[in-house]
Amino acid sequence: MTTSTDSDCLSSHNSQGESQSPDRALTVTPEDYSLLTDLYELTMAACYTGEGLEQRRASFELSVRRLPDGFGYLIAMGLAQALEYLEKFRFSSAQLSALQATKIFANVPERFWKLLAEARFTGDVWAVPEGTAVFAKEPLLRVEAPLWQAQLVETYLLNALNYQTLVATRAARLRDVAGQRAILMDFGTRRAFSPQASLWAARAALAAGLDSTSNVLAALQLGRKPSGTMAHALVMAIAATQGSEAEAFTAFHRYFPNGTLLIDTYDTIAAAEALAERLAKGEIELAGVRLDSGDLVTLSQQVRSLLPGVSIFASGDLDEWEIAKLLRAGACIDGYGLGTRLVTGAPVNGVYKLVEIDGIPVMKESSGKITYPGRKQIFRSLEGGQLKRDRLGLVSESPEQEMPLLQVVMKQGQRIYEPETLEEIRVRTAASVAALPSQTRQIDEPMPLLVDVSGALMELTEQTRKGNEPQRSQPRAGVSPPIPRGDPEPHR
Repeated sequence: MTTSTDSDCLSSHNSQGESQSPDRALTVTPEDYSLLTDLYELTMAACYTGEGLEQRRASFELSVRRLPDGFGYLIAMGLAQALEYLEKFRFSSAQLSALQATKIFANVPERFWKLLAEARFTGDVWAVPEGTAVFAKEPLLRVEAPLWQAQLVETYLLNALNYQTLVATRAARLRDVAGQRAILMDFGTRRAFSPQASLWAARAALAAGLDSTSNVLAALQLGRKPSGTMAHALVMAIAATQGSEAEAFTAFHRYFPNGTLLIDTYDTIAAAEALAERLAKGEIELAGVRLDSGDLVTLSQQVRSLLPGVSIFASGDLDEWEIAKLLRAGACIDGYGLGTRLVTGAPVNGVYKLVEIDGIPVMKESSGKITYPGRKQIFRSLEGGQLKRDRLGLVSESPEQEMPLLQVVMKQGQRIYEPETLEEIRVRTAASVAALPSQTRQIDEPMPLLVDVSGALMELTEQTRKGNEPQRSQPRAGVSPPIPRGDPEPHR
């Protein structure tokens, strides 16, 4: 830590003497996407360039090592944003200048800067369609491109697919538990990890089974009508200034006659009784009420008896397990607002690993993180619309009356498939979930499908493992191994 007392120095430099810009709001635009990456993607690309490897053809696959706890499957989502990113992959002169100013890249070859200045994604992409159920070890996406390109896009692709796949899976499970008649609304914007994440979460939720979102920007961009109710603040503000909770309901109903009233600010049952009396007198028409706290089972039953023709919505940190409990207990609830637990939770731990370079299969062998080598395909067997088996094999294998899941979606940097609508993805999601075995769909101790591994892939894995043995910790011919720090000379 610096001990300088020079205030100007302290304000403009950190402890390494690096310049610092004033604090400002962090924003991101599509033009920034190429820099929205981890540093090591750039340093590795620089190393590839220095070693003359940057244009070698490489294949990376994005898969999930294991499912989040309590999940029997995942719903793939985020491909649309991944392809949009690849189409706009560029580095501006200002971005390159900013990178150079860090001095981190002072020793890289000049060819590296020329590579970035002319950067375009020119590779091919294979992917599982959005809304498809997938399992651990199965690739959701494969990138085949020059090594430096395939490496640089890792961080953004993982960010886009990991998060949207998490939200889509939660949404699909919520729909499966709540049933097709329940109205499910995304209320997660304020709990999502960022404003951008809230937009992605809304899209993923709608595509995987929810009916609507309260996120106005997301809804309008997706061609949907936003939905919502009201907050306790409205009731408290109007009650405090105009005399009663009833005045708040009257005001809201005056401007939004089809709106849903939040009735648990003070006394839920008293509010329901007052509304029932006004309904009986013909003073108001009421579309729905929302309960956000308390014993939702008992309260919903009491409100249903008082307001038999009115829809009852519930909210308040609900998830698929809580909804299942409510249903089992006989709650009278027509719809749910899903927030925190829809857009947060155990992450999807997608990884992006090199599986082939210049046609040579490669694999990672570290304990607990072994990967299968070679370019792979998922072969799915369905019988009577029900999923019977997934087989993980090599792209060179022929389907055995199976359906290959990975489809080519981009060739030489150009998208070659028509973007799908949310409704198309929603239909695929529903069909994917319906095809799963019941023990895989259940939310209590689900049993994920066991994915078979083809004989050809197992054979390639063993060959690659044997081929790795002479490479372990061996230096390139003519190059001395590094001297461990602190040792005066190599060990003899």
